Amino acid sequence: MSLFAQALLGVCSVWTLAGLAASYRVSRRRLPELPEGLPPVSVLKPLCGADAGLERNLETFFVQDHGDYELVFGVEDQADPALAVVDTLRKRYPDVRVQVVVHGPATQSLAQAGINPKVRNLRGMLPHACHDLVVVSDSNVAAPPHYLRELVVTQLIDSMIGLVTNLFAGVGEDTLGAALENVQLNGFCASGTALPTLLGDSLVVGKSMLFRRSVIQELGGLERVKDVLAEDYVLGKTFQHAGYRVAIAPTILHNVTSKMTLKAFHDRHLRWGMLRWRLRPVAYLAELLASPLVLLPLALATLGPALGLAWCLAVSLLRDVGGWWLLRGFDRLWLPLVLSPLREVTILCTWFRGLFKRHIRWRNNRVRLGAGTLLFEPKPAKVG
Repeated sequence: MSLFAQALLGVCSVWTLAGLAASYRVSRRRLPELPEGLPPVSVLKPLCGADAGLERNLETFFVQDHGDYELVFGVEDQADPALAVVDTLRKRYPDVRVQVVVHGPATQSLAQAGINPKVRNLRGMLPHACHDLVVVSDSNVAAPPHYLRELVVTQLIDSMIGLVTNLFAGVGEDTLGAALENVQLNGFCASGTALPTLLGDSLVVGKSMLFRRSVIQELGGLERVKDVLAEDYVLGKTFQHAGYRVAIAPTILHNVTSKMTLKAFHDRHLRWGMLRWRLRPVAYLAELLASPLVLLPLALATLGPALGLAWCLAVSLLRDVGGWWLLRGFDRLWLPLVLSPLREVTILCTWFRGLFKRHIRWRNNRVRLGAGTLLFEPKPAKVG
């Protein structure tokens, strides 16, 4: 029993170190010099509402140093406040090519348009894009000026690279919920994305995706994920199973999370846990072996009280503080140091709830989540 317990502790330790090594390798990789004269690219920005940081985030895409790109913004409601933000930036940067696409489900039933609102928005925008190279980028992402050129260069390195994505660092925390979110993003999420992808098992987060429109159409188009919640994961697997590689570009994007409440933090990671449980059930159960808190009783019994507790703290801080340092440097490095235990307990609660919960509320819609994260609208109650 002691040997088995030590093996489990070893698995947890090795997985933590391997995840950090993968994040380090991705973020410290150097590409060839970024040349001029790259192929043109269309950036699709699906929008829904305007938070306080939207203008700052979107502005980083108006100052990209790629020589030939366009920005395509999409909303489903003419009254969406995000349109005013886009209009302000268009006037500030008149030389940037911008399209605004307002579309909605008025001409289509939800079954035709799709239940996933982000995919529905992207499907409305994609026909308006002028170029074959397409970047999908979320509205809460801020990018450095070389971001687009780097994505294109990464894709051009190898003709078998079908999709390029990025790691992202949670930044901008002003509340406890936002701080916990950013600790989770910079530790568990970053290493859990980088390590499998480098090993050939692509895990794509849809905050940043570059692909060729012609290729994705050959693979079935965005229509195949219109009723899937984890559209980014499924698209990554679609490219992988078609024989293409998924690559991670070196630049760490900023995922700006500032005003998240504790409830919003809990709800988001409950939803993400439900996704992982339906997409990769064995890996989801194995996540317990990556939790130092879950293995603490074994550590105490095997190593003794002092060493067991020291092991638990060391592995937890290595993941959370180490991941934060790799993605953000020394900026507020005390936050993961202080919040790591609370993050661990909270995430374990959402992990267990994710095993049993079947419905989610997302963008004011309550839907049932099926196998493969397929979305189902609740049937209306019978009258009489």
